[in-house]
Amino acid sequence: MSEHGDGDRTADGVVTLADIEDARERIDDVINDTPLDTSRTLAERSGAAAVGLKLENMQRTGSFKIRGAYNTMAQLPESARERGVVTSSAGNHAQGVAHAGEHLGIDTTIVVPEVTPAAKIDATRGYGADVVVHGDIYERSYERALALAEEHGYAFVHPFDDGDVIAGQGTIGLELREEFGDIDTVLVSIGGGGLIAGIATALTAHDDDIRVVGVQPEGAAHVPPSLEAGEIRELGGVDTVAEGIADTRLLERTWAVVSERVDDVVTVSDAEITCALAVLAERVKTVAEAAGAAPVAALLGDDLDITGERVAAVVSGGNTDLTEHGELVRTGLMRLGRYAEARVAVADWPHGLDALTDVIADAGAELDEVARRRLTSADHPNRTPVAVSLAGSGPAHLRETVAAVDATDGLAVVEHSIGAGGETGAGDGG
Repeated sequence: MSEHGDGDRTADGVVTLADIEDARERIDDVINDTPLDTSRTLAERSGAAAVGLKLENMQRTGSFKIRGAYNTMAQLPESARERGVVTSSAGNHAQGVAHAGEHLGIDTTIVVPEVTPAAKIDATRGYGADVVVHGDIYERSYERALALAEEHGYAFVHPFDDGDVIAGQGTIGLELREEFGDIDTVLVSIGGGGLIAGIATALTAHDDDIRVVGVQPEGAAHVPPSLEAGEIRELGGVDTVAEGIADTRLLERTWAVVSERVDDVVTVSDAEITCALAVLAERVKTVAEAAGAAPVAALLGDDLDITGERVAAVVSGGNTDLTEHGELVRTGLMRLGRYAEARVAVADWPHGLDALTDVIADAGAELDEVARRRLTSADHPNRTPVAVSLAGSGPAHLRETVAAVDATDGLAVVEHSIGAGGETGAGDGG
């Protein structure tokens, strides 16, 4: 084994298959048996022979984090339980620790960064935890939690850099082997690295040929430079819609495992993540958070060759604000060419709206929203500008619909946005 981090720690020194098997027995009565859903659509679009989605968004507390949190807290001595525990989290680990504390009768204090969605904070408080909002990024929350641990004597439950936490997350790997089997490649999001460290250990212990691929958003991709340098590299900041994996670095334990047992790390854009969210919602009928959709974004992207393979992707969580989720899905549909917005000049207001709705219906498209807009200097002064949002089967269908609107007497398409990559166009303006 090679040496990593600041000391002599190796992957086996952090977590082993035996640790994960012990964790499974410990948490078995607490966690949900989450489904493994196969997707013919994702297999066809990616070129894979088969795709299995491990839906940890259907886990208790809405993410995989309860596994590691409970495994760790169940092993605390009575003296530590009486003092209580503290942790820092972007939201999912917070709920895992809070729920484990509720189950085990341990008081919990959770420090979350300011970017944490309100839904996650409310859910954490719902499990009886004391929530402290502190810091613009996770690192500041982490520092505050450590200070509280020292001040009050709390046990600190690390969100990822802990052998017991990693072992708990690794139980997903054991389930993947049983539920999907014969895996060629597994795709797992990386934030701090606890999830992929556990899954990689569980899977590669049985089959060294399984390819373990980590997925990070472009705006928080700290692992690729770390692997290139052969040591941990820290980002100066993060910028991604996937706040659940918006970490700035690995730490010693996760670095030891990731650098030894993870084969590759790919990055995905926030735009690609929105497309994955849309596909998961429409085709898999599941609500994922952005961090949980990242592996599906990689599956559908161009940077990974999985042709003819059996591919498992871990949808790690579904804790998301539904309003934000709806906006992200709409953005994804626009990028996929399934949703468009147009500005239409309407004569004979408001009677001209009848012609507008009729032509859209006749074209087989769905009118999602219509709203009157104020005249600008670019508008015809004797026409009423209207913003229209519509859905269709694809870019060609939407272009046909927009062309039909533009060809209708009393209507003129001033501008529109149709197609993947935000393709835009303008009408004749007549």
